[in-house]
Amino acid sequence: MEEVIDISWFNLALGYLMLGIPIGAFHYFKTGLVKDTLIAALRMTVQLLFLGVYLQYLFKWNHPLINIGWLLIMIVVGTFTIIRRSQLNGKLFFIPVALSLVASFLVVDGYFLGLIIQPGNLLDAKYFIPITGMLLGNCIRTNVIALNRLFNSLRKELHFFRYSLANGATLNEALQPFIREALKTAFNPTIASMAVMGLIALPGMMTGQLLGGNTPMIAIKYQIMILIIIFVSTMITVLMSIFFSRGFLFDTYYNLNENILKNPANKKKSR
Repeated sequence: MEEVIDISWFNLALGYLMLGIPIGAFHYFKTGLVKDTLIAALRMTVQLLFLGVYLQYLFKWNHPLINIGWLLIMIVVGTFTIIRRSQLNGKLFFIPVALSLVASFLVVDGYFLGLIIQPGNLLDAKYFIPITGMLLGNCIRTNVIALNRLFNSLRKELHFFRYSLANGATLNEALQPFIREALKTAFNPTIASMAVMGLIALPGMMTGQLLGGNTPMIAIKYQIMILIIIFVSTMITVLMSIFFSRGFLFDTYYNLNENILKNPANKKKSR
């Protein structure tokens, strides 16, 4: 296998000069985003350098218990991220969201690694860590979009929800239109990008495979499976988050539970 060309620290520093283009545009048009961009670039650098250091040790040790521990930490971090970005009450939503992530990883990781890849050791760090990390990142983004859409729609159209119940609909039937809109909003971008992925861009995972020395066909087969498991895992996470949390969404009179929202200023909107 051909050796991957390393990027020297000096050349990495040169790469940062390209940020001058968007920063210059932000400054010229007085967007107020220059400071945010610099802070984001700094945070990204620190986080990824830290990630590179501890991934080196994870790959070196490659111990099942350590890998599972890493996964549990990432689930906790991902859960808090989803809750914070969705402005939800952590006391109510931590367990439902965490369980949804666990369910998604058990199904998708188990199927993909155990049946498709078959690395021998299901928790082999070389496969388990990058695959699960990629799934987690996509689950966070899609879950935030879906939950935001669901609760915003319920707040705005609570009368329609109650009307459905008054006409004999079950709770699941009354929630179905709101869940449908949440799924459409969250997954339309994913479906659109997946449909033209091979025509408009070389996906990041495939680029990494090619740079790593794999043949284009091997990289393509991996990319096909990556797109499928991302789609499936995000769907499981969204559906399970809604399923596990629906029990405390409403009070006995089918008003939205005011404790759902973390921000007290938004609670009045749910009445």
